Amino acid sequence: MTEPTAGAFEGREHQLPVRIYYEDTDFSGIVYHANYLRYLERGRSDFFRLAGISHTALAQQDTAFAIIRMELDFKRSARIDDALLVRTTYDRVEGARLFVTQRITRGEDVVLEAKGVAVCISLSGRPRRPTPEMLAKLSPWLTPTQS
Repeated sequence: MTEPTAGAFEGREHQLPVRIYYEDTDFSGIVYHANYLRYLERGRSDFFRLAGISHTALAQQDTAFAIIRMELDFKRSARIDDALLVRTTYDRVEGARLFVTQRITRGEDVVLEAKGVAVCISLSGRPRRPTPEMLAKLSPWLTPTQS
C-alpha cells in the first residue's frame, strides 16, 4: 500500500492537489465555504511534512501551532469533481509567529487567496519560539531577506 500524496515543492511553493467530492459541497453544488479552511490546513501540514517537520515530533518537544489570523479572499466557486491545487509559502518567522501565504487554484484560475499567521505554542497554550531544529528545516523555504 502506498502513502497518500503530501504534494511537492515547486521552488519555495508547496503544491498539494485536492479533489472535490460530494461531501465537500453544499445544497447548491458548490464547495461549502468552511471547507476551504480544511484544504488550507492540509497544505500547511503537508508543507511541514515535506520540509521534514513532524507534528508528532514537535508535540513530543512540547510544541504545537495555533492559527491566530486568517484572511480569506474568495475569487471563484469550486464544484464537485474539480481538481484544485493548494499552494503554500511560508514567508517569515517573527518570534513565535509564522506568516503564511496560500492560494487555491483550478488550472490557471485563482479560487481563493489567503494570508495567515500561526503562532508556535507549548502544549499548555503558551507562546514559544519555534525549536532550533524546526527553524533550520524551515529557513530554506522562507522569503529571502532583502538588504
